[in-house]
Amino acid sequence: MTESIESEIVRRHKATATTVGGLMVATVLLAIVAYVSKSFLRQQHNPSLDIVLRISILIFGLGSIALRRTRFATMRLQDIGALSGASGLLRTLEKTTIQVALIGAAISAMGFIATLLTGNDFYTYGATLVAVFVMLYCFPTLSSWRQTLQQFAQVPGDPAAPKPGQ
Repeated sequence: MTESIESEIVRRHKATATTVGGLMVATVLLAIVAYVSKSFLRQQHNPSLDIVLRISILIFGLGSIALRRTRFATMRLQDIGALSGASGLLRTLEKTTIQVALIGAAISAMGFIATLLTGNDFYTYGATLVAVFVMLYCFPTLSSWRQTLQQFAQVPGDPAAPKPGQ
């Protein structure tokens, strides 16, 4: 890999990992706030909210996994690498990772809002568990990004890259 691509991958990875880590910390902080504030909240049983929240968390959690798998499909990454090169591939890795992490943060926020509405702190704890799993699932590793670039990016001057017409 060229030096400019290497510096771009390090820069983008650091920004993405910091963003995902920050969202994970915010998710855990919401659970701590729910724990601390449970004595101030009034318990209100709401069965319809319970069903809606559980289904929403399930759909968001499974949807985040499906989104990541769809966006990182082999054929799609090959097309992006061929059309946009390493920079486009890095942009896709960064954007998709942040989108999946934001879905995890939304799951956590839904649980916290349900806790505020009902006074049941279980909603925040359950949502936090799912959100942390989603964020760990999408957490970027530098080695996997490098491997993806080596496998799918058309780097100029790369002797392993196929020549036009071959």
